[in-house]
Amino acid sequence: MKLSIVTVNKDNAAGLEKTLGSIVEQTATDFEFIVVDGASTDGSVQTIEKYSQHPAMRWLSEPDSGIYNAMNKGIRMATGEYVMMLNSGDWLTGPTILQQLLAQIEFHGNPPILYGSTINTWPDGRTQRNRVSPDARFTMFSFYRGTLDHVGTCIRRELFEQFGLYDESLRICSDWSWFMKVVALGQIQPLHVDIDTIYFDMTGISESDGKNHDLIAREKRAVLEATLPQAVLEDYDAFSDDIIFMRRLHRHPFAYRMVRCLERILFKIEKKRQ
Repeated sequence: MKLSIVTVNKDNAAGLEKTLGSIVEQTATDFEFIVVDGASTDGSVQTIEKYSQHPAMRWLSEPDSGIYNAMNKGIRMATGEYVMMLNSGDWLTGPTILQQLLAQIEFHGNPPILYGSTINTWPDGRTQRNRVSPDARFTMFSFYRGTLDHVGTCIRRELFEQFGLYDESLRICSDWSWFMKVVALGQIQPLHVDIDTIYFDMTGISESDGKNHDLIAREKRAVLEATLPQAVLEDYDAFSDDIIFMRRLHRHPFAYRMVRCLERILFKIEKKRQ
């Protein structure tokens, strides 16, 4: 089995219908999909049972201690060489997406992590494509200021054996923490392919509530403080905005030369004052 799709769900029958509907229409065959339901009471189980006759599907419904506990259950159940998270409410962009992703995995020699582009969606119909540079390279700074898309990313299952499962003590950003450990610290570089893979529901747990945004910030800060030496973290805190500023300038050579010229003038003025 090449790919295991893991979908976690809690009382989101309508979203789960979109997710599972997009999976069963796939033209690919070398995959399985696993649904881990948190003992929903809204009709989600009936939605699961609707698709349960599909030969590639397995599922369970039982209480869990949170989203990452559910994800870890799904990973333990997975038998595929790769694992892809596709949360309830998110859906594949077309019936050939898995076939395209599997072909890219084969073409690139089974990379450790392969991902495409996601399309954010809102209830009012708005969409926004997450643009990714073809030569994107992730560093520690990438995770200080951002992350790698979790949904739709194909991860070699052996990486979970090597680096461990998701930290269940974190409520909302354990996937970010896992990617930081694997990519930034473990030096496993993801490979991007120019395929729109997932429609991402922007009303999900990490996006829909301002309180959750505060929780994300607190959890990320705690992980960074536990991971980075204090002196390194202080440099990130002090100079991260400047790094973003300079990267933007480098994309506009004329503006960069102007700022660089001004900096040289200021340098000479300060040197004369010494």
